[in-house]
Amino acid sequence: MKFLKRGSVKELLAVAEPQGENPGEGRFVFTDSYSVFDWGEMPDPISDKGTALCLIGAHFFEKLEAKGIRTHYLGLEEGGQLKRLKDLKAPSRVMGVKLLRVLEPSLKDGGYDYSVYRRERSNFLIPLEVIYRNALPAGSSVFRRLREGSLSLEDLGLKEPPHPGQVLEEPILDVSTKLEPTDRYLTWSEAQELAALTDEEVSEIRRLTLEIDRVITEATRPLGLLNEDGKVEFGFDRGRRLLVVDVVGTPDECRFTAEGVPLSKELLRILYRRTPWYKKLQEAKGRDRLRWKEYISEPPPLSPRTVELVSWMYRALANELTSRIWFEGVPPLKEVIEELKAVLEEG
Repeated sequence: MKFLKRGSVKELLAVAEPQGENPGEGRFVFTDSYSVFDWGEMPDPISDKGTALCLIGAHFFEKLEAKGIRTHYLGLEEGGQLKRLKDLKAPSRVMGVKLLRVLEPSLKDGGYDYSVYRRERSNFLIPLEVIYRNALPAGSSVFRRLREGSLSLEDLGLKEPPHPGQVLEEPILDVSTKLEPTDRYLTWSEAQELAALTDEEVSEIRRLTLEIDRVITEATRPLGLLNEDGKVEFGFDRGRRLLVVDVVGTPDECRFTAEGVPLSKELLRILYRRTPWYKKLQEAKGRDRLRWKEYISEPPPLSPRTVELVSWMYRALANELTSRIWFEGVPPLKEVIEELKAVLEEG
């Protein structure tokens, strides 16, 4: 097996690499690391986070496939075999996936050249992240973009300016770049041009994203969770049919809340927004969109108690979303929520 890439959250290994129109086969190895604000790996590993994310991701991939939505998911690894979630005897942090080509845009004149997507037709990752929004929490980028003027009420389908915490009557779909150092929001026309998509392909991406949003919302609502927003990624198979790729439905891909408490990576973002480091990060991004990391120091670590509570959050979500106790000794989600409330109130 060949090592291909280590990201801030998971490693990618190749059993067989993709070639031309033929997908390969790979393994996601979920780690206990995390990333916020495009920094990359943060200082504190979160115990069992990787395993919890792997289990939750498999849970939602299997739900999507039951609805006829095509994905790159092949199963979870146990004993050298790929198995369905129900067949696992113990939790796994290794997921089998179909491997598509990643066609990196080239740097040109201080920007990015995506012309490769006009030449290639199949078996590649689409270089976009699609975001669904069911609510607009205080940390949503929507408010900043409205202030800057890069987003309008018309773009959102709203008649009046939204307020933090607003639950939307209908989901909003947003789109950004995927393969640049810092995600860059696009209009749908810009996204279509960048990835060389047809009108029909854009419509299908939007339709599938809304369906995925519904699946996640229906699965999380019984736990008292509000599925505020989430991201979805797509690729094309050898026949240029859409596949859902990466991972969906996890607390790293989605922003869940319960009783006003974030139960997702957003919790970590909130904690870091309270630090002087975050202010410096924002200033650096405004100074140089491509080389901003050169202007700031490493992020500070979180307290050991906070790291433990975040670990409980991930493990409790995995237990309760899948209706199976993978992690013994973890408090019920309701108790974890109360503990997290106390941490946030200290802030």
